[in-house]
Amino acid sequence: MNMIQLLNIRKVFNMGRPNEFTAIHGVSLSIHPHQVTALKGPSGSGKTTLLSILGCMARPTSGRIMLFDREITSLPERFLTEIRRKTFGFVFQQFHLIKGITVLENVMLPAYPGGEGYGALRKRAMEILDLLSLSKKASSRVEWLSGGEAQRTAIARALINRPSVMIADEPTGHLDSRLSQEFMQIMGRLKQDRKTILIASHDPIVHESETVDRVIEMRDGRII
Repeated sequence: MNMIQLLNIRKVFNMGRPNEFTAIHGVSLSIHPHQVTALKGPSGSGKTTLLSILGCMARPTSGRIMLFDREITSLPERFLTEIRRKTFGFVFQQFHLIKGITVLENVMLPAYPGGEGYGALRKRAMEILDLLSLSKKASSRVEWLSGGEAQRTAIARALINRPSVMIADEPTGHLDSRLSQEFMQIMGRLKQDRKTILIASHDPIVHESETVDRVIEMRDGRII
C-alpha cells in the first residue's frame, strides 16, 4: 500500500493574474511507508511546494491526493486540520520555537487541542526529550539553546502527536556539517521506529546519507 499518492498534481499561484506562476506541473508520485524520501533540487524547483501538498498544508490547483488509499483532495479544512495533526509532524528550516517559554512547553504545545490530560502529555513529552538527549534542558527557555538543541527541540515537538509521517523542509539549512549528520542519524532512528520521512533539501549530507532510501530530483516544478 502507498502511504501517500499524488496523481497529476498542478499548483498555480496568482491564477488569472499577470504574475500567474505554475509551481508544480502535473506531478504523479507515490510515497512508500517506513522509508526516507528526499526531494532534491535548486531553489525554485518546486520541492517546498510539493512537500506542502504532500503534508496537506496546501491544496493543489488540480489533481488528486490519496492518503492511505483514501482521497482527501477536496475535504473541508476542518477535516484536513485533523488529518494534519494526527498524521504529520513538521520540522522547518526556521524552527519556529516560541520564545519566552520552556523547551518542555514548546514540545507539548501541538498536543493541547487533543484534550489529553496534562500529566500523561507531560510524561510523553519528557520521554521524547530523553530520547533526543534533551531532558536536562526541559525547563530551559528556548532562546538559551544552541543550534543543535533547538533543532532537536523542533524534532521533539514534531513527534508529540505520534505522527506516522515526518516532514522536514530544509532542516539542515542553518546547521553545520556535524549537526546536519546528527539530524540524519536521528532520522535513521525514527525510520527504525517505522516512521515515514519526507525531506526537502539541497544539502548533499541529506541526499548522500545511508538513511535515505530514495532521492527524487526536481527542476522547474517537474520530477526529472
